[in-house]
Amino acid sequence: MPILHRVTLNLCKAMACLALSVIAQVASANELEVGRMAPPITLHTLDGKQISLQDLRGKVVIVTFWATWCVPCRDELPVLSRYAQAHAGDGLAVLGFSLDSPDDIEQVRAVARSLSFPVGLLGDPHVPGYGRIWHLPVSFTIDRDGRLVDNGWKDREPAWTSQQLEQIVTPLLDRAH
Repeated sequence: MPILHRVTLNLCKAMACLALSVIAQVASANELEVGRMAPPITLHTLDGKQISLQDLRGKVVIVTFWATWCVPCRDELPVLSRYAQAHAGDGLAVLGFSLDSPDDIEQVRAVARSLSFPVGLLGDPHVPGYGRIWHLPVSFTIDRDGRLVDNGWKDREPAWTSQQLEQIVTPLLDRAH
């Protein structure tokens, strides 16, 4: 593929990401309520494993949705990865769902190699209980009992920062189960 075509394609993808993040879609995401049980979700990892939210009961879990072509996602992922690595021993698990197409699997694998948490392709952007994922990045935090603590659809700044992680996630890790 000629370089100009690839640049144009990537620019179009980035513009689509920006446009979609401006037009927040809430469909079934309206059902998400902080304090209630988080909807079930299972990550099918790039290496063929399955990790369900139910399997992680007793841990604090961040479910994050991202894509290689999403600029805010590329800024967020290293921050989230460092935090996840630093707090894995404290009972933190992160599940990374990529919205990239199977055609982009090598790009996803390249990003995943730099992350400290498991990654898989989402497949269908319509996720029962979470709504249609098209506002990127978007993350949801679930406590040790499986309850939603932070609803990413409501976050003004969708990309995690170190400060947000310290304010929202660290207190959950400090609580004994």
